[in-house]
Amino acid sequence: MDPHLLRTYIAVARLASFSAAARELGYTQSAVSQHIAALEQDLGAPLLTRRPVAPTRAGERLLEHAGPLLLRLDAARAEVTALAGAVDEHLTLVAAPTALTPRTLRALPPTGVTLRVLPRADVPEAVATGAASLGLVDGLAAPSDPLRLADVAPLGVRGVGEEPVRVLLPAGHPLAHRTGLRLGDLADARWLDAPGAGLPLDQLRAAHGSGGFRPALRYEGTDVRTLTALAAAGHGLVLLPESAAAAPGTVGVPLTEPRVVHRTELVHAGAPHGPAEVFAARLDVTRS
Repeated sequence: MDPHLLRTYIAVARLASFSAAARELGYTQSAVSQHIAALEQDLGAPLLTRRPVAPTRAGERLLEHAGPLLLRLDAARAEVTALAGAVDEHLTLVAAPTALTPRTLRALPPTGVTLRVLPRADVPEAVATGAASLGLVDGLAAPSDPLRLADVAPLGVRGVGEEPVRVLLPAGHPLAHRTGLRLGDLADARWLDAPGAGLPLDQLRAAHGSGGFRPALRYEGTDVRTLTALAAAGHGLVLLPESAAAAPGTVGVPLTEPRVVHRTELVHAGAPHGPAEVFAARLDVTRS
């Protein structure tokens, strides 16, 4: 399948419009129609209904494959281009908000760094496609266990740190005086759903091995300070690494059961070179 045709198909399906896809891609509407017709002829199946514009059953299945296929192609191009080119003397680092622990920040080179904070799910893709030299992802894990990352491309991953986790509560919360909390006792509490900033609720459900942990408020940003302010105002509980679980009007109570840690991992495409290699080495030194 021609990747150019796949990109056109994804745009038409996403926008539900041939004309809108043409404007976005910089093609004529006739060219977009020809792309879709060529793809349908290649696959021997109709992919879109025309009025309204919507994927057919076969088209829905193609959409599930098309995104990962194009991402792999972008990742391959980025890695080969990087190997063929000169070593980049600038470090572009993408990171999930709570992966930027004091230790990882101390390891940054003093100059030549661009730091971008992204939702953790977007970090591997940014590294795979060459938009960043390195990525820092994080999440809940049993001690010394690796994180379960989406398989977006053949990426290298290494653990660079673990720390305890705490439940952040308003200072006046009935449980704020506890010396430790069990996750199972909090399954029915009000929680903040902040997949881009805090530790995602689906990870809490996985750690507990059951449902619950229903969100009272969803925060779609990446600013940890806003998240802790929401917790202080009583909008819900949030689980954070120990280094981030501190804010005015809150109390961070250690999570004692299950035995999990906040794990940070470094993600890279190929072997790091130049400033990326220096940063990775500094992380290893500060970890020991």
